[in-house]
Amino acid sequence: MFRRTRDREFRDAQRAGQALLAMHTELPLPNTPATDAATAPAAPEAAEVPDFLPPEFRAPSRQDVSGLMMRWDLPLVIDGEVHACHCGAYRNWIVFNMRDDSVWLRCPAGHEAKEERLSTAWYNRNSGPVDHFHPNLEDGLRHLGH
Repeated sequence: MFRRTRDREFRDAQRAGQALLAMHTELPLPNTPATDAATAPAAPEAAEVPDFLPPEFRAPSRQDVSGLMMRWDLPLVIDGEVHACHCGAYRNWIVFNMRDDSVWLRCPAGHEAKEERLSTAWYNRNSGPVDHFHPNLEDGLRHLGH
């Protein structure tokens, strides 16, 4: 007795589900462009909005900054060997990527040298997103802990 009732309820639920699916497969076709233009109300003329943000809301572009810098705390391995400064430092570097696509290294003691074996592509692969823009070099170095 209970089994027949349960089977009947199951069949009714199945039929309702199939009817719902059948209803969604027979949606009306979208209007053609000619009928859309005829039935659509005329939009009021909108004021032209500029495409760009005001200057105070824009992030500086590559042309606006002298270069990018990041901190490199681990030993810097270039071409399979650990790079060391002439003062003996081999970790805690600041890596600069300048506008002329050169890469410079600065050790914790303040010695700076251009590194020909590193490129802008290497810098972009290993750096994270830019989180701060600094007005001068000293402010950037202070932010990075040098």
